[in-house]
Amino acid sequence: MSKVILICGKIASGKTYYANMIKEKENAIILSTDEVTYDLIDNEQGEFYDQFCVRVNKYLNKKAVEIVKAGCNVILDWGFWTKENRKKETEYFKSKGIDIEWHYVDIDDDTWNKNIDERNKKMESGQGGCDFYVNEGLKNKVISLFEEPSKDEIDVWYKVER
Repeated sequence: MSKVILICGKIASGKTYYANMIKEKENAIILSTDEVTYDLIDNEQGEFYDQFCVRVNKYLNKKAVEIVKAGCNVILDWGFWTKENRKKETEYFKSKGIDIEWHYVDIDDDTWNKNIDERNKKMESGQGGCDFYVNEGLKNKVISLFEEPSKDEIDVWYKVER
């Protein structure tokens, strides 16, 4: 039976790299909030950006259910920063009769900071694609909001190695 794989991790932790790494093995389609916001609003982070992302994620969840019911696995690549968010996602898919698998991209602080620096350099050179420039404000937002999952929340714990 097809399933939804939900990838949890901080911004610039390597979630998209990981999603692409497992995509073929899982015969899955990746649904990414970053891709949608980039294509529709060029990742403009105005005052309504967070509300827009909530709406995008709701739409992508609906599409994930349709895709799984059509027989293909789906990877949701958008972070799931809080325990409450992870709980709601689990409840949503369970209510639809959809099997899920939680994956966590675990990154140490030194590697995370290096990833942010590399990402920002790519953004400055115009090679960042749908990535975000991570300034101190966004980094502090992640630090203040991100709740590392517990082992009992996660099915696959992927440790980033540099």
